[in-house]
Amino acid sequence: METSNVLPFKSLTENVGKFNLSGKTVLMPEMNRIGCRLIAAAFRSFGIRAVVMDTCKGIELGLEHSSGKECYPCHITLGDILHYMKKERVNRGRQFDSSDYIYFLPEAEGPCRFGMYNKFQRIILDSYPELRGLKIGALTSGNGYSLEGLLDDSRVSDLRKVSYFAVVIGDILDRLLWRIRPYEKEQGSADEFMEKTINTIEKTFEDYGSKKNFDNILSSLEEAILEGRQIIDSSIPPKPMIGIVGEIYLRSHVHSNQDLIRVLERHGAEVVNASIGEWVNYITYNNLRNSTAEFYLSLKELRLPDICGYLGRIARFSAESFYQGMRQSQAYKRVAALIDIDKDHKISHLEELLHKDLYSFDVGTEACLSISGILEYIREGFNGVVNVYPFTCMPSTVTSAVLRPVMAESGIPYLDTPYDSSTQPGREAAIRTFMFQAQQHMRRNGRSQLPHK
Repeated sequence: METSNVLPFKSLTENVGKFNLSGKTVLMPEMNRIGCRLIAAAFRSFGIRAVVMDTCKGIELGLEHSSGKECYPCHITLGDILHYMKKERVNRGRQFDSSDYIYFLPEAEGPCRFGMYNKFQRIILDSYPELRGLKIGALTSGNGYSLEGLLDDSRVSDLRKVSYFAVVIGDILDRLLWRIRPYEKEQGSADEFMEKTINTIEKTFEDYGSKKNFDNILSSLEEAILEGRQIIDSSIPPKPMIGIVGEIYLRSHVHSNQDLIRVLERHGAEVVNASIGEWVNYITYNNLRNSTAEFYLSLKELRLPDICGYLGRIARFSAESFYQGMRQSQAYKRVAALIDIDKDHKISHLEELLHKDLYSFDVGTEACLSISGILEYIREGFNGVVNVYPFTCMPSTVTSAVLRPVMAESGIPYLDTPYDSSTQPGREAAIRTFMFQAQQHMRRNGRSQLPHK
């Protein structure tokens, strides 16, 4: 980290951005265990060598190269890439060349610090001469995570469609596991079933993804669901429904949230976590919303070049929003015929739930989804809500501040669970207390009116 070892800041523009993935090994950090594996499989179906890196094996490296002021996901992802490249350098010896790899690290526009991860990590990677050839592939929420430039133009649209479908199927498999595991006949059978199912669906995406054969993928999913239903012990009474919201990485990454869902289940919960697809849909919806507002402003001010530009963006994001909604509905409809799992929230509905004096989509950040998601959990009759986030995370801190009085008025138990690399000494007691309150709430008020409840 000496100054003499750090390349000029032009590396932040030359070595961070969009790069053609052909012939490269694409390294993906694990965020959501199932979804990331399916996205990697979708990439492989298009001939891209995509690998999901082991996670949390290099956390000490991440902490060693940071000040501690960064939020927790930055430490984890930094440790993951350093650990992976260190291992590759040993395994490949003289054949190792960091330019053979592209580190896939998307970003979100501010004010969340997530948008600065790839810049910060670029500086760290440049401090190692042997890693300066490793480029960071950075997609941004500002253009809806456009994949243009990653492949030949003729294949980019198909890759985007299949990757989105991988996100949706990953969400469904997560919800299938959370539906089955609290009611499994034999302890451990749900996890064993899911590991086998992930391998099967992963192979299906590799075989049929580039062909856009979504029916074959859904048929494979349906076969898995029929098998998974046999694990459920129908004699086990319904359990309190707990909804989770929060920062997308922490709530999805089981290592960093210390396997929170499993802990809640151990204390008697059935859990539904906010999905990855919800975030992707929100980005498209928000870009359409902002483009429409800018179009009317440009029209009012008669800025003709801007009017044409925003019309193009409106057409693009409208088409994407329609496609995402259609494909997501198709998948959930097929699944609903076989097993009752919680459907995903519609972003337009979530915005309608927000009271203007409570919060607004104009403010942005993930707090839009967390606050409105909790309001939806309240409306559906959940028995408790957990807000999961990195220590010092601004959007989630805002969520907590806005919603605490709302939760107190609703009478539904609420728990904040901030995380860093340490283990909070009172965590177990807090969860036990929260679950006791959720069980009492269920006795007094019943539980969510979803089909199996």
